[in-house]
Amino acid sequence: MNTVRLGIIGMGNIGRHHAAYLLEGKVQRCELVAVCSTSPQKLEAYKTKGLGIFDSGEKLVRSGEVDAVIVATPHYQHTSLGIAALEAGLHLMVEKPISAHKADAERLIAVAQKHLSAKFSGMFQLRVEPRYQKIEKLIRNGDLGEVVRMSWLITDWFRTEAYYASGGWRATWRGEGGGVLLNQCLHNLDVLAWLLGLPGRVRGFCQLGRYHNIEVEDDVTAYFEYPNGATGVFVTSTGETPGTNRFEIAGTRGKVVLENNKLTFTRNEMDMLEWSRAAKVGFSKPNVWNVEIPIDNAPTPHATLMQNFIEAILDGAPLLVPGEEGLHSVELANVMLYSSLIGQTVELPMDGAAFEKKLQQLIAESKFEKKVVEIRDDDFTKSFNR
Repeated sequence: MNTVRLGIIGMGNIGRHHAAYLLEGKVQRCELVAVCSTSPQKLEAYKTKGLGIFDSGEKLVRSGEVDAVIVATPHYQHTSLGIAALEAGLHLMVEKPISAHKADAERLIAVAQKHLSAKFSGMFQLRVEPRYQKIEKLIRNGDLGEVVRMSWLITDWFRTEAYYASGGWRATWRGEGGGVLLNQCLHNLDVLAWLLGLPGRVRGFCQLGRYHNIEVEDDVTAYFEYPNGATGVFVTSTGETPGTNRFEIAGTRGKVVLENNKLTFTRNEMDMLEWSRAAKVGFSKPNVWNVEIPIDNAPTPHATLMQNFIEAILDGAPLLVPGEEGLHSVELANVMLYSSLIGQTVELPMDGAAFEKKLQQLIAESKFEKKVVEIRDDDFTKSFNR
């Protein structure tokens, strides 16, 4: 095989974005050959491009026309469609989240582990952004020393009522399984897990429908405790504007801050704990070096990650985001919400079955009625957040 025949399942905003860069030839040795949607009007634009047109993901998977698929449907379908693709011998890329909740993610991963010849990846494109790659290098090389504290204040996910009304599945327990954590913040949570690993304990405080006429969370404050004793705070909202996006990691050798598209590193001349033990006076501090680390934006992050997926299929290249790592961001999103719902601190790894049971209860008891209003000509790329 010299070229991967790719199909897209789900032609909403993100599905159309993937189709655009693929049709523009931005991914080498990959041909978009089929698209699928249950909404016929979303397929009209592709009929004249020579693509296969399908009205169900299962039909596309069974068609024999594709070698790989990207699943870009509403969250709950990621697991069933992903399993169907893997069992049909197809390579699989799944949009975030890989599943709506941890128990489903574990089911998908279990099937992937039975079909190891199929490449399985998650679309977490922030991992190819230079800003996060440089933070990862600071941690990996020991420049930060031992991490002692993390905080991410990311409240610039502002969304209007029109956004939530644009799809019947959006911001409902039945259709999406959560709110700002599972939808907007999955990429940030993936970055956190990639850089720092998972915390050992989480206490979440989530407000449901504080700013919008929705039944899921749109305002969150959570506290993390990591196995090494480090602590963390994660704050997010879709109801606040202008909002803030400040990511800070403090270690024994210094502090790195990402804010306003600037990455700054304040480095201690000596490890702070060593200084504390050796100092002969009470108010002294080690000297510091203040460095602004240059960063650029990845020019085509989605295409870059897709290119890696194609190279993994054709050349055996290591995946930048192995699909099973998608479990971590789902677990973080779930555990913050679950902790809030039960009013308790939750230890990780969390009980995926317990959260699934709680989610099913929320779905069964929901009396929320939603009016759907279609939005036209809205620039989806404005939602991308680095």
